[in-house]
Amino acid sequence: MNNTIKFLVNKNDNNLRIDIFLSDKIKFLTRSFIKKLIEAKQLKINNKIITSASTKVKTSDKIIINIINKFEEKLVPKKINLDIVYEDKDILLINKPKGMVVHPGAGNFENTLANALAYKYKSNLSDVNGKLRPGIVHRIDKNTSGLLVVAKNNLAHSNLGNQFNKHSIKRKYQCLIWGVIRPLKGKIETLITRNKKNRQLMSTSEIFGKKAITNYKTIKIYNFKDIPKISLVECELETGRTHQIRVHLKHMGSSILGDRQYGKKNQKFKKINKSFLDKLNSLEGQLLHAQTLEFNHPTKNERVAYKSNLPKDFKNVLDFLEKLST
Repeated sequence: MNNTIKFLVNKNDNNLRIDIFLSDKIKFLTRSFIKKLIEAKQLKINNKIITSASTKVKTSDKIIINIINKFEEKLVPKKINLDIVYEDKDILLINKPKGMVVHPGAGNFENTLANALAYKYKSNLSDVNGKLRPGIVHRIDKNTSGLLVVAKNNLAHSNLGNQFNKHSIKRKYQCLIWGVIRPLKGKIETLITRNKKNRQLMSTSEIFGKKAITNYKTIKIYNFKDIPKISLVECELETGRTHQIRVHLKHMGSSILGDRQYGKKNQKFKKINKSFLDKLNSLEGQLLHAQTLEFNHPTKNERVAYKSNLPKDFKNVLDFLEKLST
């Protein structure tokens, strides 16, 4: 069975390569797979068959892509331990570790959450998002840890998907950030779009992009002589844009500890606690954790909430700061 998808190019995507444009719009498509579709003459721009992946799209271009399932990359089941917080016949809640990609993509084909799900549950998951993303309803970044809800059937997937679209699912994250955001509690509301200089990153914009809303509150401020000021912050998403919390914190003049993409490059300290610096340098990614998920259960007709414990690296830094506070 084939799947035909149509796009109209907006101003923000003008002059992008067609393979980059499509891999951004259709998350489960890799650029290598898009190249195969082009070779099979399954991609048109303004009703003209495209023969090169480097073709640039222009504003108002009409794109039609025909996804042929026989080309779809196979998902290789792989035995990977999963931290399952809750499970029933319709859903499961997984506490994803830092470093794990949610589903296959460029450079990550075998050690993703999807590979682990395929091994443990075989075909007993929803297939709404295709064979490469069994049960996957939403994502969190590779180096962000925390809760994900997985759908075990298509009915549950459709119900959860609608809740995400209506922004009725509550998602709360905890993070340790540099400095203090003023006011201590508030709402960050911007447009978020691709970074013009680096298409792997996102940026806030006053003109282009998708609406993004993050509610935040400062839980505690750590202020010591030999450590830069640090805040423990809770963020609640109203929308779920790529890298949203990290982009919004940068917009506010801060960044998450361990964030090498949105934080300051080659950060230097005049005077800093050596033990703290060792912990900081050992971090493999940002201290950002998706701690709670609250939603309407897809079949039980009741509101449910789940919580996961902070990962070891996050807890170690937090415990260190708490110990200095006493």
